[in-house]
Amino acid sequence: MVPVSAADHADGHAPPAGSQAVDDRGGHGDHGGHAAPAKPIEPLPVKAHGLPVELTRTLQLLQDRIARGSTQAHLAQRQLLAHIEQRLIALAPETWAEAENVRAAVTFALAGGGPTALRVLLKSGKVPEGEQPLALGALAYLEGREREARAQLAGIDPRTMPAGLAGQLALTQSALMVREASTKSLELLDLARLLAPGTLVEEGALRRQIFVVAQGGDARRFEALAIQYLRRFRRSVYAGNFRQRFAGALTRLDFDSDRTRIASLERMLDEIEPESRRDLYLLVARAGLEQGRRETALFASERAMGLAAPDSRPAAQARLYRGAALIVAGGRFEEGYEALRGLDGADLAAPDTELLDAALSTARQIRTPSPVAAAAPAPPASASRPIPESGSLLRAQEALARAERAMDDATGTP
Repeated sequence: MVPVSAADHADGHAPPAGSQAVDDRGGHGDHGGHAAPAKPIEPLPVKAHGLPVELTRTLQLLQDRIARGSTQAHLAQRQLLAHIEQRLIALAPETWAEAENVRAAVTFALAGGGPTALRVLLKSGKVPEGEQPLALGALAYLEGREREARAQLAGIDPRTMPAGLAGQLALTQSALMVREASTKSLELLDLARLLAPGTLVEEGALRRQIFVVAQGGDARRFEALAIQYLRRFRRSVYAGNFRQRFAGALTRLDFDSDRTRIASLERMLDEIEPESRRDLYLLVARAGLEQGRRETALFASERAMGLAAPDSRPAAQARLYRGAALIVAGGRFEEGYEALRGLDGADLAAPDTELLDAALSTARQIRTPSPVAAAAPAPPASASRPIPESGSLLRAQEALARAERAMDDATGTP
């Protein structure tokens, strides 16, 4: 009979007298404590994975370290991608008769491996019919044939794919829909993050989602997603590029016309350490100047000044951006002009030196009106200081754009 424990009886009585008790060694009490030899435990049947699967897993482990901030992993990624590609294209054609190998190759290709391995496996003629839309769609996507890629991949549910491919496929489908169906694109980015938590796929999906939401003007969701990114992925190797684009996205949300968004900006940036917060405020101030968001530029530059050492280059940058914003602020021209005149170009990087020259040139034109303007009737005393002529503004904007491009070149921003 099956041994019964006291816990199986609500009244706590011992099992019936006719039942046999089992001792701690697995034997019955009426055998004098001698247990029968235990049967060997058979191992669970586990099918060995093919080489494409193992190679792709290695790549994904490396990329997850990139999401956590490993620059060494980032440097090693290019060599690993080249190595895996060579191994995949050298495999026997029969390798691609296995669906899991085809899916692993697609994962590799979409994760940065490129289209070469997919071309080889499709030419083998061994790809199962059910896997062909996935391989053909991925190849079309990587070769820039978006319409064909959408047609091939649209009917594939990422949730039916292996864990390593699921999030990557959702990320790809989102990219194919972002122009025509932004709502569906955002849903797929949510799905990618859900299917691949803590990976480089989630990091990339969250980055994309933030900028899609910013373009739609959803400030509340933008704030929530940005806080998630800054909390979880601020050390990512790609966080530097994110911060530059993030600064531009912040100014597009129009902090000038909605003062409550200033508090939102502070909540987002409070998620990061002071030095990085200072640098991000500087990026926001610079982007604000370029996009004509004077109040945003002024607010961000003043916050950056409070986080910078007095005689440091970041402090000089903050004074530059603040002065450039003040010269076109009503009633604060002289304050801004004096701040700009007090700056030494030697304390600034080359792009900021060009910006300083452009700002001073604009300020001088404001202070010394053209002869035509001088002949015009004087404005009432209560009127605000005139804005520079459109030509000077255009020249200043062009200088700012050149400075931004130079900054991008210096930082390697794509």
